[in-house]
Amino acid sequence: MTRRSFLAKSAVGAAAATTLAAPAIVRAQPAVRWRMASSFPKAVPAIWGASELLVQRVGEMTGGRFQISLHAGGELVPPFQVLDAVQNGTVECGHTALYYFFGKDPTWSFGTIVPFGLNARQFAAWWYYLGGEKVFNEFANQHGITAIYGGNTGAQMGGWFRREINTVDDLKGLKFRIAGLAGTVLSRLGVVPQQIPGGEVYAALERGTIDATEWVGPFDDERLGFHKVAKFYYYPGWWEGSAAVHAIVNNKAFEALPAEYRTAFRAATAESLQHFLARYDAENPQAIRRLVAGGAQLRAFSRPILDASYKATQEVYAEIAGQNPAFKKVHDSFFAHQRDMIVWWRVGESSFDDYMAQTLRR
Repeated sequence: MTRRSFLAKSAVGAAAATTLAAPAIVRAQPAVRWRMASSFPKAVPAIWGASELLVQRVGEMTGGRFQISLHAGGELVPPFQVLDAVQNGTVECGHTALYYFFGKDPTWSFGTIVPFGLNARQFAAWWYYLGGEKVFNEFANQHGITAIYGGNTGAQMGGWFRREINTVDDLKGLKFRIAGLAGTVLSRLGVVPQQIPGGEVYAALERGTIDATEWVGPFDDERLGFHKVAKFYYYPGWWEGSAAVHAIVNNKAFEALPAEYRTAFRAATAESLQHFLARYDAENPQAIRRLVAGGAQLRAFSRPILDASYKATQEVYAEIAGQNPAFKKVHDSFFAHQRDMIVWWRVGESSFDDYMAQTLRR
């Protein structure tokens, strides 16, 4: 082989290698513009930041060919109409907590969390490995959308109250901002549940339109200022042992995307999930210190209140499952492995955490 022939063939080979190495998405793909409607205000940086990261990564992974504009709750549609907007194609995708749509069908609640449900890691195990994604999206697909797991807050607080709640009787007549199935459960204990978008909660609490509110936990609650108008801060949020947030997509719009764009969307959502929970775990410890230093009074729900809530929860589940086959199917899948996971948690995670808590306290 002559030197000239060798160089020519080498050049051809290098060009071919470069072509093969370049991701297919760099080659000719259509420019696509989507809009994402969020149910959340910009004032909650962990949730809002996760959605910002999602749309940023989609653009980066597609060489700028697939762009998604992000809109806070109320900018395009009201926070509690995001599901409708995605279903009817007003927007192609949304970022939301699916239990907001409990009133349409209580089955939606399992997309976020239900009372006395799974913690964040248990939810991920159910979603990815124990059939959760499949069984939930069988339901969601019937309504024209697909839910893609995109975030979790971890265990939440029980919320802010203007007065102490010591007994079950203290709940009677309480006007409480709370979403999803938990409101139905608490109504059996005399609570008057109110569903109010996050951006409107502070004003309602300040005016006395509501007596108490739950939102997420110390990091978000501090920023929203609830401690300024209600001083009793209760735990645990038994209705939200975790709380999943999803990117929801219109099925027709999603299927029309090039396969590479669909992959990029899923990958970006998965990355936002990791940052979502990590941000809360990083920020909550210092936020709760600041809140307590500023006068917030930490209170634990009493065992009688928790027991009464658990009993009422099981009654609600049984009644809805008896009337709603979709709810029963997802409910049975969701709770099928909870006992086993909690047994493992007590052996592994909880025993270690309890030891460290006692040791560091000393």
